[in-house]
Amino acid sequence: MAASGQAAAGTLSLHDREILSALNVGASSLSFVGSGFIVLCYVLFKELRKLSFKLVFYLALSDMLCSFFSIVGDPSKGFFCYAQGYSTHFFCVASFLWTTVIAFTLHRTVVRHKTDVDDLEAMFHLYVWGISLAMTVVRSIGNDHKHFGAWCWTQTGRTGKAVHFITFYAPLWGAILYNGFSYFQVIRMLNNATHMAVGMSYQPDARADVKALNRWGYYPLILIGSWAFGTINRIHDFIDPGHKIFWLSFLDVGAAALMGLFNSIAYGLNSSVRRAIHERMELLWPERLRRWWPNKLRSRLPQQESELVPLKVQQQY
Repeated sequence: MAASGQAAAGTLSLHDREILSALNVGASSLSFVGSGFIVLCYVLFKELRKLSFKLVFYLALSDMLCSFFSIVGDPSKGFFCYAQGYSTHFFCVASFLWTTVIAFTLHRTVVRHKTDVDDLEAMFHLYVWGISLAMTVVRSIGNDHKHFGAWCWTQTGRTGKAVHFITFYAPLWGAILYNGFSYFQVIRMLNNATHMAVGMSYQPDARADVKALNRWGYYPLILIGSWAFGTINRIHDFIDPGHKIFWLSFLDVGAAALMGLFNSIAYGLNSSVRRAIHERMELLWPERLRRWWPNKLRSRLPQQESELVPLKVQQQY
């Protein structure tokens, strides 16, 4: 993402900056396509427009816009440079804030047994867009946007770098810690409920739900994998601003730009989406062509259940 690429380009050679620019555009394009696919599914498939997937839609929309402004790069100088820099920052912050909303919703439903999450949608929007706007405005303090290579980036000394760290990386790692804690509690509770169901009713199928539960544990790792190198690079840049490490900048820019793709796969390509796509394909594809589909595809997709199937185990006991 440009929020990462802007700071990574500082003292690197022209050749290195060109490589980082190409990497940023390529990885951001993949994220844009992946996020755009989830947004398109939400628009086309009415059965997906429930709160659970609506939150995924808002996440994908934020990722898509963040990737778009990263791809745009530095279109000019002046107003457009400011617009590109701040827009990227705003939607990247919104992206990881939506992951906390998803974690909160799941935790509130499963662990706290609350059924009022549908009534909290307005609060979710106020929380995400409000904090994103606040962090973007605070980031403008003392910033001097300039166009440098392929990015609009800021040259603000230690004060500006500290402000950038506070307005982006501090809330980012706060979100990572919150998501990890929430999913840990959700997985532990549902694992206990699943094991209880197996022990009481001897239902071997309930063990299959454990795989779905454990997959939730990977969600916080997406943010860690996307921004760990960026965090290390920012700390190094703060300590030794005159020395850039190209390989660290390469990992920083590449991993951050792929965040939207990772989110679209983990959050968006769930069984509900696959089932909706499969049903449309059955309607559009002639029977003679469907016979050539792999047996695994024909047998599994129509039988897919909701990602929250393990909740049934909890509700029974």
